[in-house]
Amino acid sequence: MRTLCLTALALAAALAAPASAQQKIGFVDSEQILPQMPEFQTAQQELDRLAGQWQAEVAALEREADAMADEFAAREILYTDDERRTQLAAIEAKRTERDALRTRYFGPEGELFREQQSRLRPAQERLLAAIDAVAEDGEYDYVFDRSGDYLFLYTRPRHNLTELVNEELGIGVGVVTPGTRR
Repeated sequence: MRTLCLTALALAAALAAPASAQQKIGFVDSEQILPQMPEFQTAQQELDRLAGQWQAEVAALEREADAMADEFAAREILYTDDERRTQLAAIEAKRTERDALRTRYFGPEGELFREQQSRLRPAQERLLAAIDAVAEDGEYDYVFDRSGDYLFLYTRPRHNLTELVNEELGIGVGVVTPGTRR
């Protein structure tokens, strides 16, 4: 029985080998390509500028809340109970305003996320079009993005299409070190 199972496994492997040899697979590293694209660089610079501006707004509210808290601490013994509650409520309101602004700008569905989606999309679509062109010209069956969820621990350098995609996009060549391990 054991010999029969081993023979069946060997036969299945022998039959599967020719079928898999007919497929052509390639990969790219979009984390390497995107930052080299001029439109991506421009969009990223705009996003960085917006994020800095928004962070400054959040930091200003933080400083206001801290100044209010410092002033309260310095004068706490002079306040009546009602004034203490009023001052503490004002400090808490300022911190709540800061947190709301931070969430509005930097939260999971915040303005930065929406800006990233809209500003980076043209570069991403151009990259996908270049990958499609390279894959069709090279008659590849599959092209994986090695920087995404389907990370390969080892890839053969001859299947690295990153330089060809860079060429298709008109980006400088020779920056890629194919076949590196991840």
